[in-house]
Amino acid sequence: MSNKNHAIYKNAKVLVTGATGFTGAILTRKLVEAGANVTAIARQSSKLDALQDLDINWVRGEVFDPDTIKTASKGVEYIFHLAAAFREEKDTDDDYRPVHVHSTQLLAEEVIGKAEFKRFVQVSTVGVHGNIDAQRADENYRFEPGDGYQRTKLEGELWLKDFATENNIPFTIIRPTPIFGPGDGRLLKFFRMINKGYLPMLGKGKGVYHLIHVDDLTEIMLLAGHSPAALSEVFIAANDDPIRIEDMGKVIAKALNKKLRIIRLPITPFFWAADICKAVCMPFGIQPPIYRRRVAFYTKDRKFDISKLNNVLGYQLRYTNETGLTETAHWYVEHGWLNSTK
Repeated sequence: MSNKNHAIYKNAKVLVTGATGFTGAILTRKLVEAGANVTAIARQSSKLDALQDLDINWVRGEVFDPDTIKTASKGVEYIFHLAAAFREEKDTDDDYRPVHVHSTQLLAEEVIGKAEFKRFVQVSTVGVHGNIDAQRADENYRFEPGDGYQRTKLEGELWLKDFATENNIPFTIIRPTPIFGPGDGRLLKFFRMINKGYLPMLGKGKGVYHLIHVDDLTEIMLLAGHSPAALSEVFIAANDDPIRIEDMGKVIAKALNKKLRIIRLPITPFFWAADICKAVCMPFGIQPPIYRRRVAFYTKDRKFDISKLNNVLGYQLRYTNETGLTETAHWYVEHGWLNSTK
């Protein structure tokens, strides 16, 4: 796909939530470059540095504030709802619900009956499916969210599906796998470990991971925003194939020209340590330094079937695991992120 496929957004009024996040910033830049009139919601504390060179109508406020939503939604034709609550072990469902559910409700209610409105793209997560026991999971795989973040993401998308269907609001739901690419901070710690020449592997599992490059994800969102085939549909956004954590390490080590030592450790003591940290930290509202979700990173398999992405939406991925991880590793080196404290 090339940027000519974004021409449909030229002069269109587009609202983006979560625009200051990693994925949101890249999507917003693509929309502005396509000629869209972009409005973006940002909290007062959000930094706008990454997008300060762009012509964006910024609305400052919380995404779950009715007045903020009303102001930002005026005359909007497309909504890309990427806003997500910062994920912390100490948080409860009630901490996530305003961002993942209430904001979705406010946005959808604002566009009821608006003839000019064309598509509501809701970004959820494959986390709603939990651990994958099947060979590959598709969009119809059972739901089994494992924490408050995932439960409220599921609550938001199910509410939107019902409400939008009842009120004739055109919508599409995207469930991304873990997102990576140049500028990503979430997997940066993993790259830094590999750069130091070691990779701890907990337990005996293979630890199968399924990624999506941020460039592919934002292209999928843009296509889903106007494709007739995407109307009222749900799509899992993932690379062609999953990859073992160990193999991720090997690809990154090769890109960094590093010799990688894989260290096998028993996992049970780390679960014990996570439970102890949680018991000590939670009463004081402190984020535990180690927690079960982080330990379980090594045990849970994530394997998805993206045939619907290819056959229905018609999207062909730009990046493989190897090309994406290699590009990202080189970007970190060029920008000095592997040795910084960022």
